[in-house]
Formats: sequence, C-alpha cells, structure tokens
Amino acid sequence: MHSSQSLSATADTSLSMTVIDLVAEADDADPLDLDPLYDVIDPDMLDSLPDADGFSGLEFVYQGYIVSVTDGNDGVEVTLAETGVSVDGSTGDLADTEFST
Repeated sequence: MHSSQSLSATADTSLSMTVIDLVAEADDADPLDLDPLYDVIDPDMLDSLPDADGFSGLEFVYQGYIVSVTDGNDGVEVTLAETGVSVDGSTGDLADTEFST
C-alpha cells in the first residue's frame, strides 16, 4: 500500500486513541495487539496538542507508519503513510516511494 489514510480527531476520542485506532485499522489488527504508543511518544502530550497555543503539526513513526498530526480547518487530522520499513526494521522496496515536505 503506497496510499495514505487519514482521520479527523473528534472531541469524543482522544488524539492518542485516534492514532491507535487508525493504525489498527490500516494493519487490520486489534488495537490491543499493537506496540504501546508510549514507546514512541507520550500519549498525554499527544492528547494535549489540540489545545496547545501555536500547534500546527507533528510527525512520528509508529508501527511502520509515518504518523502526521496536523491542525486543519476542521480540527486535528491524523494521517498515516508507510515508511517503507517494516516493524521489525527490515527495509522493503523503496524505489517507488516518494515523500515530500
């Protein structure tokens, strides 16, 4: 899969749970089977971002995905893009993968 998936965070769901749910859906896995999110980022800090003054965006790698959290017009949006590196650290074919900043 070389496409990305995105989801807008809602007031009913914390930002950290939105990330976990989106990754679990992308991997067709149970959220409880994923590595703990706190191994890569502080979930409390992540949950506080929508209320932080000056927040515009953040990226981190989780479960083999680049997770982008951005402050958009309709609230905070979470987007996943594959890193090209599997969870076990091995690399795949990166020849047709493009990333832009």
